[in-house]
This record gives sequence, C-alpha cells and structure tokens, in this order.
Amino acid sequence: MSYMALYRKFRPDEFEDVKGQDAIVKTLKNQIKAERIGHAYLFCGTRGTGKTTVAKIFAKAVNCEQPVEGSPCGECPVCRSIAAGTSMNVIEIDAASNNGVDNIREIREEVAYRPTEGRYKVYIIDEVHMLSIGAFNALLKTLEEPPEYVIFILATTEAHKIPITILSRCQRYDFKRITIDTIAGRLRELIDKEQWEVEEKAVRYIARMADGSMRDALSLLDQCAAFYIGETLTYDHVLEVLGAVDTEVFSRLLRKLLAMDVHAVIETVDELTMQGRELSQLAADFTWYLRNLLLVRCSDDMEDVLDVSTENLERLKEEAQMIDNDTLIRYIRIFSDLTNQLKFATQKRVLLEVALIKLCRPAMEVNQDSLLDRIRAVEKQLEEGVFSQPVQEKVVYVNEEGNLGGMGAGSIQKEKPELPQALNEDVKAVAKDFRMIVNDASPMLRNYLKKARLSAGEGNRLMVVLPDEVSVGVVGTDEHKEEIKTLIADKIGKEIELDVRQTDSGRRFEDQFVDIESLIHMELTIEDE
Repeated sequence: MSYMALYRKFRPDEFEDVKGQDAIVKTLKNQIKAERIGHAYLFCGTRGTGKTTVAKIFAKAVNCEQPVEGSPCGECPVCRSIAAGTSMNVIEIDAASNNGVDNIREIREEVAYRPTEGRYKVYIIDEVHMLSIGAFNALLKTLEEPPEYVIFILATTEAHKIPITILSRCQRYDFKRITIDTIAGRLRELIDKEQWEVEEKAVRYIARMADGSMRDALSLLDQCAAFYIGETLTYDHVLEVLGAVDTEVFSRLLRKLLAMDVHAVIETVDELTMQGRELSQLAADFTWYLRNLLLVRCSDDMEDVLDVSTENLERLKEEAQMIDNDTLIRYIRIFSDLTNQLKFATQKRVLLEVALIKLCRPAMEVNQDSLLDRIRAVEKQLEEGVFSQPVQEKVVYVNEEGNLGGMGAGSIQKEKPELPQALNEDVKAVAKDFRMIVNDASPMLRNYLKKARLSAGEGNRLMVVLPDEVSVGVVGTDEHKEEIKTLIADKIGKEIELDVRQTDSGRRFEDQFVDIESLIHMELTIEDE
C-alpha cells in the first residue's frame, strides 16, 4: 500500500478529534442535537485550521442514522459511505477550477432531486471566493431559498472577496489560528501513535513554524521524519531540514549589531549562507526574535506569552538591558520591510546585507528613529577615543576693497589642503594604474570602486575616498581592503598601507583631499611634452 501523508492519515473523523475550534464545534453539535440546522454556512479562516474537515464531519452528522451527542457514529452505512467518498449526498466542489456560471447552473438543476439516502444533500464549495460575479449571482437565488433537504457549506480563506448579498444569507463561522500548545499536543499524540522518537524541543519548533495551521505542522513533521527515518528526530535535525536558524545565532547576531561590527555581522551572514539557510526565513525569524525582546523589555510577566525555553528567556532578559525601545523598534521596522522585499527578490543576500549594514551604520538613514542610534554611535566613538578630529579649515575673509580681514560683507575663500609630504614611487605607481588594478576585483567591490578617488595620508598611506556611507561600509571591510592590497601587491610587487575615507556631506572632494591621480597624470603629461 502506498504511503499516506500524515495530514490525510490523521484527518479527524468526528467532532471530538477537531483541535483548536471548540466554540465552533460546540455550536454545530448543539444545532444537530436540537435539530436547528441552517441551510447555508460560511467557514472562514486561514489555511489548515479545519474548515473542510469540519464541513465533512458536519455532513456526516446531519445524515447519520444514530448520532451520538451531535457527532456522527462512524459505523452506520451512511457514515461509512461519506467517509469513503462514495456518497451521492455529499458533493465537494473546488471553486478555483469550477468557477463559472455553468458550474453553478448544474448545482441548481441537481438540487431539485431528493437525496437517495439519508436526510440531506450537502454541497461543500471550497475556496468559494474564486467564483466569478456571474456565478455568485447564479448561486444567490438557490442559496436564499433552497429545498429543505439541501445544505450549502462555503469555505474560504478570503471572506472579504465574497459579495455582501451572499454573506447575509449564511451563518458565518471564523476559524481562528490554532495555538502552539494545541498543535504541539496534537503532534505529540500522533508521534506516539507512530512510535517515533522526537525531542520535545523539536516538536515545539515545528508547532511554531506552522503559524497556526495544523495541516502545515503535520506536513513539516512528515518532511523532517522522512529525512531521519529510524533515528531520533532532534531540534538540530529540524533546523537542518527546514533551513532555519537557532536562537543562539540570533543572539550572537544581535550583540554584533549592537557593537556595530559590520565585518563580524557580514561574516555571520556568510556562515549561514554557506550552511544553506533560507534567507527569507532568517529575516522572518530574526524579526520574531526582536519582537520577543521588545515584549521582555515592556513587561516582566511575559513567560506565558513567549514560547521560549528558560535558558533562552534568561538570554533575552540579559539582552533587553543592552538595547533601548527606540532602537528595537527601528530594528523591527527595517526587518519587517526586508521580509516583504525578500519574497520577490532575486538578490536576497545583498538585500539582507544592506539591511544589516543600515543597523550598524545609522548615519545611512534619514528616518527620525535612526537619530538616537546615530547619537549613540558618536558617544561610543568619544568614549573609545577614536573620534576623528575634523579637518581644520583656514578661512580668509576678503572685504569689498579686496583686502584681507574684516567681518563685514564679503566672500569666504577656503585654502585647499596641502600634500603632507612628497609622494614615494609606490604611491605614484598605484595612482597611475589604479583603474586598471581594480578591474580585477570581485564584481561588487569593482562596482563600488568606480566612484572612488585617491589621496595620500600620513606616512604615504594610500587613501581611497568614497562619496557615501554605504560605499565606505562595503569597501572598508577587512576582507575588501585585503583584496585591494593583494591586487596592488600583485601589480607593483610591494605592500602598501590603505585607508578608506568618506567625503564630508556638502563639501567637495578637492576642499578636503589632494587628488593624487590628477597630480600623477599631470606629471606624466609634462614629461611627455
């Protein structure tokens, strides 16, 4: 016999097996017991919450010869026929592929005939929101005044797309997302039946990844169990199969972001990428991690709300003292936007790295909520004594007569910076062939270096000057600086010291640095003459 997926094998056959929808189940059972059965029902809710399953159980219950407290007995011929899918009284229609007017007209013609067995003909129309406007109009009259032996059950994930004229003729039941505890309990029950060995931590993680859908949870469990047949399914195994990331990695990533260590953050992304982790899932899970952190900061009694272990809760409480609410909200905003962008992106890694660099370099953003982080970055530089002094500008005031001095109306002239010392031959050689040298760089680095200009620092250090914070953040990583130095060494046979700088906002490059490329090429032109 062929293998049957878990969500099909363990589909509930009676109301008592339905998990997480107690209010709906109780209402339907009471209607059956009191024989107050409606003619049209609308089941709404997200995927995998039990809409179609409850519809089938309800269809059995209303036709059952010996119902037990509103539930089908499962033993009578009618129940067995419906369960086997051979009953002519229960008609399932997929509105996604049968959404035309002609399909609904067929239903209108069929309802004229009484059921061959049982009391009711039950029409279950799945994904009813996919019907065309004409089909809805064709359904309207039949739905309003159906024969007493016909019941319509409409199921949909998008109730807002259904015309109000249809909604007003149905009893509406909203199926809520199933809680993590309920899903985990059901999974444990089925695991015990299958006699598998699965860690409790793994079960909880699968339940959380299902996002309120019991069917998704069973499919994920099926996938993970198939990969480790005959072995104990551990938490690490689940992470590996699903391409997910452990919370310990998120903790490490957050601490590096707070330290504004771009190199370490990008290294972490590279490590996760090489492990085959799915970047969209990484962004979504990290957003959830930040959400948990915000809840811990806002209240001391969040143990019941947060689905984390005691060890992870202690780590969250420790990290909550390291970050303020405004910074956390900014992080959540950036990653929420990123999660939406990654769904349709082809270069997911680039988008993720840019978002992480934004968190490490608040000056790249002009949003109001980034100002506090920018101030924090400046304070940190001051505390560490690495805050660079601004270049002192010599300002000469020229009055209207052309004489120096005077604070009245007049223009302001700025002296250009002078070369600190005579350039050595190594710097000249690099400046002469720099554009040709960087042509051999990696594609991303080469692209950013197109905007670079060269100057000289103290001790004949080569300064690569870039116009914006993003370029500096990329080119200034240790990895890329080392790549540039290697390319230079391959060209001139010597190692040269390198600095990566940024021009001040609103100021010209020539007012801050000496353009050594133009000087070198000018010397070459004079020599040629």
